[in-house]
Amino acid sequence: MVSRKDFLKSLGLAGVTVIAAPLILRCRNKDDEEGNAVIDNSVSTACAVTNSETEGPFPTKSPSTLVQTNIVGDRTGVPFEINLIIQSVKANCAALQNVMVDIWHCDREGNYSEYGGSGMQSADYTSAHFLRGRQTTNDSGQVSFVSVFPGWYSGRATHIHVHVYTAAGTSLLVTQITFPEGSGSAVELVNASSGYRGMSGYTYNASDNVFSDGTANEMSTVSGSVSAGFKLAHTIKVNA
Repeated sequence: MVSRKDFLKSLGLAGVTVIAAPLILRCRNKDDEEGNAVIDNSVSTACAVTNSETEGPFPTKSPSTLVQTNIVGDRTGVPFEINLIIQSVKANCAALQNVMVDIWHCDREGNYSEYGGSGMQSADYTSAHFLRGRQTTNDSGQVSFVSVFPGWYSGRATHIHVHVYTAAGTSLLVTQITFPEGSGSAVELVNASSGYRGMSGYTYNASDNVFSDGTANEMSTVSGSVSAGFKLAHTIKVNA
């Protein structure tokens, strides 16, 4: 039976197809109408399309059925908030409104929902749908999800999968988000906490078969603590 690592090595990069351009609006740098801080990543040293990556062996089977902000399901772990901004390279990295963003990631033990009972994943979660969700970007190009901090599995660093579509369902980009590593990082702190796998046998970004070619435009910013939970912020740029 093929392993996850070998499966990923056998795949090429996911292509980017653009047919319809979504509505483009400028990023804001102020509080929204409810007084919540709006993330502003509009200023960048480079406006280039984020790397495309494989969907991997565990893509969401029916993402349109998982329109939700809270994707925790029955999983437990360190609280985690995921905040993403989608920008248009063709409009000098202005925010993209009304594009669909699907995310999915493994649980604290390294397992995915909707799959299992095979050599790639022995735990059978074929009937579960945890840690998967879809949201549509707001007028600042933002989506947010409530989750638990991802674990890891053999051959891969900690990561999140993302697929961005136009409102009409045309694929714009498939990519992955990676995490800062090293002493005191969220990855190390979380994996030292109850229920996580620890760092023994962990594959770091430099050796990961997806991220080993560089993480410059796939690296997230993560802040917080194990007790209070962590927040991730990341900007994804698409060819639209």
